[in-house]
Amino acid sequence: MPQIRISDDLTTELTAVGWSAADDLEFALAGGRRPGRVIVMHGAKVEIAWFPADDRTVHETFDLGHDLNLRPVAGDWVAVEDGRVAEVGVRRTALQRPDPNGKDIQVLAANIDTIMIVLPIDRPLNLHVLERLQVMAWDSGAAPVVVLTKADGCADPGEAVEQAGSVAFGTPIIVTSSVDRSGLDQVRDHLRSGSTTTMLGASGVGKTSLLNALEGRAEAVRDVRGDGQGRHTTTTRRLFRTSAGGVLLDVPGIRSLDLLASDEAVGETFSDISDLAEACRFRNCGHDGDSGCAVEEAVATGELPERRLDSWRAIQRELAYQERRNDPAAMAEQRKVWKQMSKDARKN
Repeated sequence: MPQIRISDDLTTELTAVGWSAADDLEFALAGGRRPGRVIVMHGAKVEIAWFPADDRTVHETFDLGHDLNLRPVAGDWVAVEDGRVAEVGVRRTALQRPDPNGKDIQVLAANIDTIMIVLPIDRPLNLHVLERLQVMAWDSGAAPVVVLTKADGCADPGEAVEQAGSVAFGTPIIVTSSVDRSGLDQVRDHLRSGSTTTMLGASGVGKTSLLNALEGRAEAVRDVRGDGQGRHTTTTRRLFRTSAGGVLLDVPGIRSLDLLASDEAVGETFSDISDLAEACRFRNCGHDGDSGCAVEEAVATGELPERRLDSWRAIQRELAYQERRNDPAAMAEQRKVWKQMSKDARKN
């Protein structure tokens, strides 16, 4: 099948809602279909920005098609056909976590380029939270950026940057203040045209204030209609345009930091431990009492902070638990182990 050419007019319209050449839209342009991008889900309906003509963007709510290949989320690219969303495109990146039901995966955002990990520094920097959010970010396939907020309330922002850098190796770190507006231009650099960014952090870390400061008004951002009628919200996942040219996928504050991530994402976050592990005697060393463990040796000599290894172990335990939750046979086997350990403990 010959490749479908996207016209210059359509390219302009698509770019305004975060499209880049990395997003393959052939599925949404073939056979009379038209492309769109999900702004927000409303139960069984989906609000999208779509393109009935190459030079026009329309904001409209659609029903989901029957036998849809995937339930869409904010940021998804979709095909509109016969007044319905007919297909959801392949996600090149996806921010996800375990679903609270304990069985499924909850996708928070799709097709994002940059994840800004937002942490306040008007209080002691929580390195454990930073590490866990990094794992989520690396696992998504997007590029992480650490944004430290509320610098006007921090006695020594430089120390906070040093602390963040001790666990966020090679990741850009931006210090910001919504009060004196410092660091805002650096943040805007990551909100460039044709890109999609999301901010990840708990409630109260200063995301809304940062967005207000970036846009220079009480309303943080405009929805993708660009007509000024949007309202900033932190109660649902929604796509917005920003004055910097890119779009922002607004995610409510993360209450639960449960993880479901790949070994590669953990390895990126804990690259210092991964590097040390190359010298372990055994390739599958668990760094927990194993003979010839270079990681534990580094802790003993002070080369690696013990807190860092404890954090790595905690994340490994959680990922193993999540895997067992989704594997009843593995969970049943683990319960047998726990039961035997309990019996042995009582005997002793």
